[in-house]
Amino acid sequence: MSKPESWKMWEGRSVGGKFPLRQWLGGSDHSAVFLTERPGGAKAAIKLIAVEPGSAEQELTRIRATTRLSHPHLIRTFEAGRGQMEGDSFLYVVMELADEDLAQILPQRALAADEVSDLLPPLLDAISYLHGKGFVHSRIKPSNILAVTNQLKLSADSIAPLAEPAPARRRDVYDAPETAAGIVSPASDVWSLGVTLVAAITQNVTLAEQTTPGSRSLPETVAEPYRGIVRECLQLDPKRRATVQQVQARLQLGGSPVAPPARPAPPPARDAVAATSLPSKPGPNRKPLILVAGVVIAIVIAFALMRSRGNDAPPARAGNAAPAAAEPKPSAANESPTRAPANRPARPAANTAAASAQITHRVIPDIPRSARNTIRGTIKVTVHVDVGPSGKVIAAKFRTSGPSRYFADKAMKAAEQWQFAPQPETTSWLLNFYFRRSGTDASSSAAPR
Repeated sequence: MSKPESWKMWEGRSVGGKFPLRQWLGGSDHSAVFLTERPGGAKAAIKLIAVEPGSAEQELTRIRATTRLSHPHLIRTFEAGRGQMEGDSFLYVVMELADEDLAQILPQRALAADEVSDLLPPLLDAISYLHGKGFVHSRIKPSNILAVTNQLKLSADSIAPLAEPAPARRRDVYDAPETAAGIVSPASDVWSLGVTLVAAITQNVTLAEQTTPGSRSLPETVAEPYRGIVRECLQLDPKRRATVQQVQARLQLGGSPVAPPARPAPPPARDAVAATSLPSKPGPNRKPLILVAGVVIAIVIAFALMRSRGNDAPPARAGNAAPAAAEPKPSAANESPTRAPANRPARPAANTAAASAQITHRVIPDIPRSARNTIRGTIKVTVHVDVGPSGKVIAAKFRTSGPSRYFADKAMKAAEQWQFAPQPETTSWLLNFYFRRSGTDASSSAAPR
């Protein structure tokens, strides 16, 4: 049996007699993370770490040192200790429970430039704080960049004092070259930051191995100032790498991301040049053009009004939520609502109103801003619910779950709380949830029989 499988079998037990292992959240051969509760009932995460007996005390001292650190963009460490279960000794760390991490998003898509600009400042601020306190993070990578409610935070369990040698562990692509010799420094964190940027922008961390100052391996679509920042972070000589403060300054000076210049367009044809060189002074022949333009605009406006009357009204939001946004546009990356064929008659407004009248309580998922900032376009999740005669949901299952387990779970929990008017028999409904950076909407329709 592999180590992750044996970790998972510990669900339902407790650590130290006070931290129940409620649910296995993930793990590896080296560690496992469970959902737990702190004394008083507050939810938290508990990480169990396998260590060699000879290094356990030193490792525990290192982890306990992180409990004294306090920064809005660092995961809080509440408690650390030693535990034993079925003859296995381990260290445990109780910390803030995160909603999601960057490693869960990148397999689905890369981050857009504006998302990277939201990601970097808090990340750099947290790293700068650690270096100023005499610590290094030592494990900056997407899986350690977390969202907690409405804040982005960096994990804390791998933080180490600068004065101590780096603990022995398995290296990966995010580790700086000098860590192979046990050297960990602020410059090592800068290297890891550079590789993380490559992963976030391109979804391809192997590009970092070739992205040296004289190399052009980064795709041309990588915008400045990120292109320059990556090159300055990935200097092979630690002394030549940019500091965190220099990266912050480069980011501020760089302003908005600027993509590399596009290739020049081919010269216009001679007829086009002649047309653009005509005098701009209106002449007698311009009035017919103005009249034609006015007629075209009037036709476009009338056509838009006719279409808006034929479409269903946008779904209403429940409770104290803001009014619903317009129906989402289709996105290549995410699922989007399908439109009816053009030759199908629009559903009468009366039927829509009658359907809405059967819903007595809507629940819209509460998504923190940090999680919404990871969305590009619209993520649609459809939940099929069976409603009993009392009007309560008695069963729910996914019709479409979308690309993110996090948003799918949020949709399912919300769908299970919807309530409908009492009916003579069990009915079935489709609840559609639309997750966007600007907010979350929902709509409903009777499920086809």
